[in-house]
Amino acid sequence: MLFDRVAVPVAVCDVYGAVLLANPAMAAECGTTPGRLRGREVLELFRPQEATQVERIAEALRLRHRSRYQVSVVWRASDGRERYGELTADPVSDTVEETPTLLVMLRVQGDREPRPEEPAVRVTPVEATILALLAGGATTARAARETGLTADGVTYHLRRLSARWGAANRTELVARAYALGVLATGVWPPLPAPAQ
Repeated sequence: MLFDRVAVPVAVCDVYGAVLLANPAMAAECGTTPGRLRGREVLELFRPQEATQVERIAEALRLRHRSRYQVSVVWRASDGRERYGELTADPVSDTVEETPTLLVMLRVQGDREPRPEEPAVRVTPVEATILALLAGGATTARAARETGLTADGVTYHLRRLSARWGAANRTELVARAYALGVLATGVWPPLPAPAQ
């Protein structure tokens, strides 16, 4: 009863991190009920910010060290916000020889600022056509004929795109065009992706 009334998010886990028991505050941070947390891995619910912290703790537990362990974690709240905080694990058992269970407490430190959305990738129709032609193996001369530009005009557009995307060569430029969604995947010959 007392466990359920604690306002701090708390769980009891086995030595491997599987949740045996969780209070409603811990379940609320995960957007579920205490019963549904049973058997779930605490480090899948709360992602460690540094893997080395977890490795150090696992080694200490294997050696049966009885210390308090802290791990900085991030997780996604039920409303979609990304939160961060610190998990503290205390090994507890009746005897030193007994394999301990872990009393895990979560200290919520706040919400992460949403990452600014990347600006939309903007290319002109001529740039998209040049990229599609290059992806299909066209030379500068052929791209010039197909677009009605001079070879220097095609080179001008390619240099601007390379500078904008930080591409070192034409192969990388075409790869970035696919990665950024400028070129449609799964079609041959290559085509500019439909405008969004």
